[in-house]
Amino acid sequence: MQRIGYIGLGIMGRPMARNLLKAGFQLTVWNRTAEKSAELAEAGATVVESPAEVARAVEAVCINVTDTPDVEQVIFGRRGILESNSGESADLLVIDHSTISPSATRQFAERLAERRIAMLDAPVSGGDIGAQRGQLSIMVGGDEAVFERCRPTLEVNAGQLTHVGPIGSGQLTKAANQVLCAVHMMALCEAMMLARAQGLDLSAMLQVTGAGAGGSWALSNLGPKIAAGDIEPGFMIDLILKDLEIVRDEARQCGLPMPGLDLAAAMFRAAAKQGLGRKGTHALCRVYEELAGIRFAPSP
Repeated sequence: MQRIGYIGLGIMGRPMARNLLKAGFQLTVWNRTAEKSAELAEAGATVVESPAEVARAVEAVCINVTDTPDVEQVIFGRRGILESNSGESADLLVIDHSTISPSATRQFAERLAERRIAMLDAPVSGGDIGAQRGQLSIMVGGDEAVFERCRPTLEVNAGQLTHVGPIGSGQLTKAANQVLCAVHMMALCEAMMLARAQGLDLSAMLQVTGAGAGGSWALSNLGPKIAAGDIEPGFMIDLILKDLEIVRDEARQCGLPMPGLDLAAAMFRAAAKQGLGRKGTHALCRVYEELAGIRFAPSP
């Protein structure tokens, strides 16, 4: 496949689409906010006015939007992807990089299959840093033959690319990933709070613990930002809250108690109430600063 479409050019979608252009793919893009397409247009992408126009021009459409209703609208809504297909062609593929409901994903795939369109659910992890470097962890659900056909496209943005099972499995894997991310962020803030309160040098503490059993992506990439007072988003608090609701729904269906998830969600909700919803998940540190009466970053 050489002709790829990309729908959704936010913090993650724009660098992922740019990486596809750099890799030599012919790219057609659409974004609800048209201004976000300008940078890619200058780099050689074709900008169109609807998801349907994207789908008509390409062999595979990548979607990277916010939530389950957004994916549904892009695919099935007015001027959506489905409007581009009369049911006569089985060539079009849909690759959904969004983080949405696993059960809804399975339903979307069934509806697309009725029109002979194959779908992969391929959510990503690694934040804006991983997207910019093309080093994301991509977890893919769907037919294995379709996965192999899409592998060259997916590998452009992947540091780790794994087919995890049938359709919906990618979203279930991402749900598990988000539990880890949420609880890791609490642990990181509490560890740094302890270090700061006792007068430790945060840079040294982060360096040595990051090399040991306590290390994590959050510690290595977001710990230094907390120490510097930088809470700008790679992944927003509003979005982790949305993802944790997806996890909560899946846990309810299985009858699973998840006390760590419940506590993390409560802490992130407290951050959102402080007006931090559109800041990075590491802005959770502001809640801890208020609770402890300390500051992680040195005063200006």
